[in-house]
Amino acid sequence: MTPLRIVFLDRDSLPVPLPAFPFAHHYVEYAASGRDDIVARCAGADVVITNKVPFDAATLTALPQLKMLAIAATGYNHIDIDACRRQGVAVANIRHYGDDTVAEHAFMLMMALMRNLPAYQRDVAAGVWQNAPQFCHFGAPIRDLQGATLGIFGSGGIGQAMASRARAFGMQVQFGERKGAGVVRDGYVSFDTLLATSDVISLHCPLNDSTRNLIAQPELMAMKPGAILVNTARGGLVDEDALVAALKYGQIGGAGFDVLSVEPPREGNPLLKARLPHLIVTPHVGWASREAMGRLAAQLVANIAAWQQGQRQNRLG
Repeated sequence: MTPLRIVFLDRDSLPVPLPAFPFAHHYVEYAASGRDDIVARCAGADVVITNKVPFDAATLTALPQLKMLAIAATGYNHIDIDACRRQGVAVANIRHYGDDTVAEHAFMLMMALMRNLPAYQRDVAAGVWQNAPQFCHFGAPIRDLQGATLGIFGSGGIGQAMASRARAFGMQVQFGERKGAGVVRDGYVSFDTLLATSDVISLHCPLNDSTRNLIAQPELMAMKPGAILVNTARGGLVDEDALVAALKYGQIGGAGFDVLSVEPPREGNPLLKARLPHLIVTPHVGWASREAMGRLAAQLVANIAAWQQGQRQNRLG
C-alpha cells in the first residue's frame, strides 16, 4: 500500500506528542501556517491536519488530491463543509475530549466572579486592607453558589458537565431553548425566561449564523440585574462592545471570558481594554489541560486511522 502523505499545518497549536500512526505514512509538520502557505504546503498531501487554519472552497479546489481534513479541535466554522462534500473530502473533528476541563474552567470563572475575587485581589494589592478600620475589608459584594440559579445555553457534553458541577454546589440549573424558537422543549426554559431568571449564564453552544451575537445589547438589558455571564465557547456569541457597556453601567455583575471574537487579538479587543475588576479574560485555555490535550491527540490519530480503514468516526463530511 502506498504510504499516506500527512501534513499538519499548525502543529504548535497542540503542544503534546502525537501517538504513532498505525499505518505506512510520510508525515510533515509546520509550527504555524498562514492562508498563503496552505496550497504550497499541502500539495500532494492525502490528509491535512488543521486546528485553526481555514479551508474555503477556493483552497480546496486548488488541492484536488486531498482526501481528508482532520480537524485538531471540536469547532469547524473555519472549514467549508459543503465544499468538502462536493469535492469528496472527508472531514472529522474531535469530540468530548474537553467536556470536563472546559466545564472546570467555566466553573472557576463563575466562582471567582460570584465571590468577586479579582476585585478583592486588587484591593489587597492597593493596600486597602492594611488601612481597614476592622479585621476585614468589606468591598465588592460576595454571593454564594448555594441556592443561585445557573442558566446554560448549550446542552451538549460541556453544558451537561457544567450542570453536574453546579448541582453539586447546590445551584439550581436550567437549560435555555434556542433563541426565537416557537416551541420550548421538555427540560428547557424559554430563551427569555433564562435571561430574566438566571444569576449566572454560561454559554456552551457552537458559533454559527443562528448563534452569532446571541447575547447583544437587548439580551444584556434583559438579564437579571447583577447577573454574571460566562463564555468558554466562542467569542462571536457575544457583542463585546455591548458587554463592556453593560459592565461599566452596572447592568450585569460580571463576566468571565476564555474566548474573543478574533484570536489572537493582535488589533486589540474591547474586553482587553476595559480593565474592569469584575471582568476576567483568559487566553482560550479552558481546553488546554495536559490530560485533555492528550485525549485530543489520541483521538486525532484515531480519526485518521478510522478513515484510512473505511470507517466514519467523528465524521462531519
